[in-house]
Amino acid sequence: MTGRIHIDLFSTLDGVSQAPGGPEEDTDGGFRFGGWQAPLIDEADGAQIMAGIQTIDALLLGRRTYDIFAGYWPDRLDGPASEIARRFDAIPKYVASRGTPDLTWRDSHQLGRDLAAELAVLRERHEEIHVIGSIDFARTLVADGLFDQLNLWVYPIVLGAGKRLFPPDGPPASLELLGAGTPSKAGTILLRYGWKGSTPETGDMT
Repeated sequence: MTGRIHIDLFSTLDGVSQAPGGPEEDTDGGFRFGGWQAPLIDEADGAQIMAGIQTIDALLLGRRTYDIFAGYWPDRLDGPASEIARRFDAIPKYVASRGTPDLTWRDSHQLGRDLAAELAVLRERHEEIHVIGSIDFARTLVADGLFDQLNLWVYPIVLGAGKRLFPPDGPPASLELLGAGTPSKAGTILLRYGWKGSTPETGDMT
């Protein structure tokens, strides 16, 4: 079976996915709300995130997210977050970059310039390939229709400014709702969407 490419994103109600994990994660554009996700994480939310991580057999990351992960998770193999750290350490990591990333994190590989061809190879090699965060890279995948499923954790917070997967200038996309998780006590809900195409249907209400 051909493997599937998932995009995993944490989003506010107004679509901002920039820097959910910490204040210094991504300050591009003078972003002031880094770490907005932390106060809203609860046990139910964490359990759904962990269940998704356990299915991954390859990570596919943009350069910024890869550098953050490589500088953090290898040092957490024996700590409170060891279950996640060990899972990430055990599987191959692929980074999309035109530069020269440091690939010392175990089983890390840089993709070539022909992204579509590289992803076709990954689909033959793995079953569940997940893009976590990596908002700029995720935009490229959406623009080119190079993904299968969007796993969107929506949090009850509005920030007004910040990077979004779907910017105001497009491109258009058509998705279908595949399912939804149980809302957490904090009001977070996981929405799972499948890719349908880049030409949304229109019609006349009359």
